[in-house]
Amino acid sequence: MTAGLPRVQLSDGALVVSGEVTTDTVFGLRTEGEKLIRSVSADLVIDLDGLITAHSVVLSMLLCWQRLAHQTGVSLSFRGVSGRLASLAALSNLEDQLVGFGPEAVHPAH
Repeated sequence: MTAGLPRVQLSDGALVVSGEVTTDTVFGLRTEGEKLIRSVSADLVIDLDGLITAHSVVLSMLLCWQRLAHQTGVSLSFRGVSGRLASLAALSNLEDQLVGFGPEAVHPAH
């Protein structure tokens, strides 16, 4: 597996997203994330620190995960949000809907 291939996995109570998410890979990643979200019963942190891309398809995927989590009674929050992804969320007026996307939470290394 190369470093750029997107992955999602559960690790220490977090859903860890890594790699490069594109329009070609987002559906498979979203589906896998949904399976993992359905498998937990506690609140969940989505760790985006290993995410390479900042693209609208990523925001769409995160919103789908958030909707599913809400339906199943799981609370989601986000950490490791890159400045670029936070800016894209702000431009889309979504930063208030995604816990952890505010300016105080943006990962300084991104």
